[in-house]
Amino acid sequence: MTMTKQADVVVIGAGPGGLTAALYASRSNLSVIIIDRGIYGGQMNNTAEIENYPGFKSVLGPDLAKQMYEGATQFGAEYVYGNVTQVEDQGQYKLVHTDDGDYQAKAVIVATGSDHRKLGVPGEDQYSGRGVSYCAVCDGAFFKDREVAVIGGGDSAVEEGIYLAQLASKVTIIHRRDQLRAQKILQQRAFDNPKIDFVWNADTKEILGDDQKVTGVRYVDKVSGESHTLPASGTFIYVGIDALTEPFKNLGILDEKGWVKTDDHMRTAVPGILALGDVRKKTLRQITTAVGDGGLAGQEAFNYIQELDDKMKQKVAD
Repeated sequence: MTMTKQADVVVIGAGPGGLTAALYASRSNLSVIIIDRGIYGGQMNNTAEIENYPGFKSVLGPDLAKQMYEGATQFGAEYVYGNVTQVEDQGQYKLVHTDDGDYQAKAVIVATGSDHRKLGVPGEDQYSGRGVSYCAVCDGAFFKDREVAVIGGGDSAVEEGIYLAQLASKVTIIHRRDQLRAQKILQQRAFDNPKIDFVWNADTKEILGDDQKVTGVRYVDKVSGESHTLPASGTFIYVGIDALTEPFKNLGILDEKGWVKTDDHMRTAVPGILALGDVRKKTLRQITTAVGDGGLAGQEAFNYIQELDDKMKQKVAD
């Protein structure tokens, strides 16, 4: 029978936010276990070059991930592989279930992040990081004075299209309907921008490229049935984003769309359970914002455990 491992804090997710939370909690002399189903660093490992993280003019994603991991574990935090299936609130303790065993902790920090919905077309995975992107703020600078395509028609697609227009020579927004779904004010800004064009009623079929990078997008006109190719050096995809929160549905800490609800201190409605980074509903999903959340969550875990221990001591004394 597998024994339940114990720690003061369990951090679920080893992206930049989770690693920062582990750093702050372990530096406060708490025992910390970090659980992730993949390699530490999260999406940083899929980013060739990061140019907007303070302290670095430019740094490779995997290199920054390694440095963050080394910093997070220097005070004793332990990193383990595991797929978390559920978290139980047992009052003073929380029970974290994984495929490989259970973990008991006084505080749990949810840092599982979110995932961009994919088109599921040929070339999307092949050219990911080589012209296919899901973040204009992250990668837009690589396409300065070049033509790019944005796929989608909601707020994110239009906002990112407007952002890209400051950098690219031309932005073409490809949408499967005959009108945008974005807020009217965003639509008007895009329509008024001379560097933004639109392709309507377009069903994207393939991301095209050569041996090295993206060269264009193939789509079919849903009205005429004709196939067209749009030349583009980069393709930015915005067809939705989902929080990775399936294991936490039983806790009552999610909103109607699956995002974890927290206050400004990263606290959820369940005492001792905190959440940070991209798993929260927020407007900017960046390494810097995740790190900021992580510092708050790690410190708040320490504060919560201190209060919990004081109450237990008082109870014994009484």
